[in-house]
Amino acid sequence: MNTYHSYETYKESSIEWSDVLPTHWESVSLRWISTIYAGGTPSKTNLSFWENGTVPWLNSGSVNQRLIIKPSTYITDQAYKNSSAKWIPKDSLVVALAGQGKTKGMVAQLGIDSTCNQSMAAIVPNQLEYARYLFWWLKSNYQNIRNMAGGDLRDGLNLEHLGSIQCPLPRIQESISIAAFLDHETAKIDTLIEKQQQLIELLKEKRQAVISNAVTKGLNPDAPMKDSGVEWLGEVPEHWGVSRLGFHATKIGSGKTPKGGAEIYQDSGVLFLRSQNVYDDGLRIAKSESVYINESIHHEMAGTSVQDGDVLLNITGGSIGRSCLVPTNFPDANVNQHVCILRLPTSIREFISFVMKSNSIKEQIDAFQTGGNREGLNFEQIAKLKFTLPPLNEINSIIEHIKSITVTFNTLEEQAQQAIQLMQERRTALISAAVTGKIDVRHWVAPTTSSNTTEVQQEVSV
Repeated sequence: MNTYHSYETYKESSIEWSDVLPTHWESVSLRWISTIYAGGTPSKTNLSFWENGTVPWLNSGSVNQRLIIKPSTYITDQAYKNSSAKWIPKDSLVVALAGQGKTKGMVAQLGIDSTCNQSMAAIVPNQLEYARYLFWWLKSNYQNIRNMAGGDLRDGLNLEHLGSIQCPLPRIQESISIAAFLDHETAKIDTLIEKQQQLIELLKEKRQAVISNAVTKGLNPDAPMKDSGVEWLGEVPEHWGVSRLGFHATKIGSGKTPKGGAEIYQDSGVLFLRSQNVYDDGLRIAKSESVYINESIHHEMAGTSVQDGDVLLNITGGSIGRSCLVPTNFPDANVNQHVCILRLPTSIREFISFVMKSNSIKEQIDAFQTGGNREGLNFEQIAKLKFTLPPLNEINSIIEHIKSITVTFNTLEEQAQQAIQLMQERRTALISAAVTGKIDVRHWVAPTTSSNTTEVQQEVSV
């Protein structure tokens, strides 16, 4: 934050979430500077309440927008009159009192007049000019607000919680300057983050294209080609064969969920792999992504245990077609019914693991699905997946080539991820510093022309 100046003098803060404040700032509980109330939901059984409505109505998911300019749906005037829903004026704030995942505690500002459900609270500042500053204050304390109601547990926030939130209170014009500063500066950082995310997606696409080309066309661009006779493969090297997965796999089988389901999962023990652990770039088994079963259940499910060198393939849901190789010296693990184990001869299993990531295999998997309904792959369909099979000496060269190229792509992707993390940290620190007065932005003026990307990157790196 050495780009910005601090205030001349500070005082000890009476606010739990800030140690000091500029001397001339006040502090106050949110209930004393705003009106706070929950919404309501018209009866779902009365369909006429939800048809051809004109009253904007929000559900909890709306808070994922920073500025809400479109309602979740519309209810009728009759529905509004027969429920506890209340109008919330434009520019006010809404906070999710409950909700799945990370929704609880999220805040958004209204760009429209609206109503909302009972799982959301409206915060209407007595002076609406403070609304945007309060948005940034609440946003910067998202986790602190969640902690008021059991953190990441299912406990919900209530109006008493929100009313007791202590807020710094700059002078009104100062709060407007802080909000304008944060709107502008965070937008610049968000743009850079988006560019890095786009770069990561391009790297993934390029990596898949390189893998696809290597396993279907080979490494010699001058090799004589022939028609494979397979729509998804096109022309392949003349001396390569075309085969099916079922001709080589010694096992094509999925796992199962133990009796008792999620109730028997543990925090340690034998790893139990699910589709959310299987990605094209490898297994993701961080503690937050993994569940475990005990040794007894593991032995009962011997047929679903994985071995080093197995290829794991997701066969249901939105992640269908994702696959990866089980690495050497992998600990004991089982899979559930959404993951298929492909066990292959040692000589070709690594090559097949790359084949499974190719466009030709993913296109075949898509073709097995009916329309937009991704019903899942069965073992017969998996056995029918067609691929090209080079001589063994070429297989080894292709594997080494793909590994080498993958290292380069992984390094670039890692650098992009690190850049995103740094920018996110910078963004968080900037918001916190501005809303608590650690930096003085009273005299900040928005640039008349947009800064170029290089200038922004230099500032973010400070």
